[in-house]
Amino acid sequence: MSSPLFRRHFLLTAGMILLSFVVLSAAFVSLSYRYIVQEKKSAMGENVTHIAALTQRMLAEGYDPADDALVLLGPMISSLSDSNLLICSPDGAVLAYVSEEGTAPDLTGCAISSAVAEATASAGSYSDMTDLGLYGQLYFVSGVPIYREVDGVTSVAALVFLTAAAGSLIILWKSLATLFFFTAVVVLMIAFVSSSVFAMQQVRPLREISDVVRRFGMGEYELRADDYGRRDEVGDLARSFNTMADSIASSEQRRQEFIANISHELKTPMTTISGFTNGILDGTIPQEKVNDTLQVVASEAARMSRLVRQMLDASALQARDTVQTQVEFDVAETMIQVMISLEGKIRNHQLDMDVHIPDAPVRVWGDPDGITQVCYNLLDNAAKFARPGTAIGVTISTKGSKAYISVKNEGETIPPEELSRIFDRFHKSDRSRSIDKEGVGLGLYIVKTILNNHKENITVTSVDGVTEFVFTLTRAE
Repeated sequence: MSSPLFRRHFLLTAGMILLSFVVLSAAFVSLSYRYIVQEKKSAMGENVTHIAALTQRMLAEGYDPADDALVLLGPMISSLSDSNLLICSPDGAVLAYVSEEGTAPDLTGCAISSAVAEATASAGSYSDMTDLGLYGQLYFVSGVPIYREVDGVTSVAALVFLTAAAGSLIILWKSLATLFFFTAVVVLMIAFVSSSVFAMQQVRPLREISDVVRRFGMGEYELRADDYGRRDEVGDLARSFNTMADSIASSEQRRQEFIANISHELKTPMTTISGFTNGILDGTIPQEKVNDTLQVVASEAARMSRLVRQMLDASALQARDTVQTQVEFDVAETMIQVMISLEGKIRNHQLDMDVHIPDAPVRVWGDPDGITQVCYNLLDNAAKFARPGTAIGVTISTKGSKAYISVKNEGETIPPEELSRIFDRFHKSDRSRSIDKEGVGLGLYIVKTILNNHKENITVTSVDGVTEFVFTLTRAE
């Protein structure tokens, strides 16, 4: 796989594993070698001390260790200690020699290094790796002196040494090292393969997500990343991308609907204005109908003006997530002022008012201008679609920390599928398009946006021709 991330991940993991094994190997080699050598030296030192004590007693009882004791006990002692046994004179001459195989002495009459003999006699013990001046290779050597007391004078009677070829220990150590390195190679191979597989598992979904993101950016908004059921960061990344993609796709759909709606809303008055204007200019429209035609043109121009103004209001409201400054005001008084301003329109539609507002002020927190617009839009909307001869209901009540403001009318029942979209921008049902020629479908969207900025809720129900909007405000009491 040629992925840079894969290479970096694999090289980093493999390098860390390899470095760990190098350090571990160096520590093993050093510690195991020291342990084996030290263990052998300690064992030989204890054995030679016991042999020297036994030889000391034989010497005290009149036996000659070089002749009698070694003939009987030498082979057994050498075999048990896994070493060669030497008994030397104080000056280093070999008096007796027994090999670890139990063969007859073959170094008798030879002499060990005088420096070793002197060091053993003066220090009372000797332990080192040397050839003793007898062997052609290094041996582990441990030695102690044997003392004799004559006429109250103590002197060195002999020197006892145990020797063991260093080669046997080296072979043992090499066997252990070989076993360790073989195991290390196997573990390294498994680790490298596992690291490679793991790196590929990490990189593959990232590459797929990258490909989906690239194609998504080119307009394939239906694409989604596969999280493979993973519960790690890669799975979280895929799910986060899918959430973002859903949001972007939804926004893109709304954008297209927005463009389609605004094109429709602008196209109709522009076509009307253009058609009537051309009819006046080319004389198609009779002179006696010019004034009526100009009234239609003015009405359509006013409609376009309202559309642009409401679009600007909606954009300004949407740019604010929350209301920055909230003051305390009486929502009952606000609603009464809105009803007074719409009194003429309500009468023209042959409607009555059914008002239930407390006598006492209902103090709430919010933006008075924004809530005034909410009340105006809801009452205006109710007046447009109410059946003539019915009443518009306005109710203000309180419960706990909230004030509830209700506006309802009697007309046609809004289907459930329309209720779910009634607060969308430019949404107008087929029913309303034929009735409301002046509306642009932004009134309820502005209501929803203002209340969202106040962190308040609004609900709508439509049952048996009665449609009711209820929104909340936080009480100031």
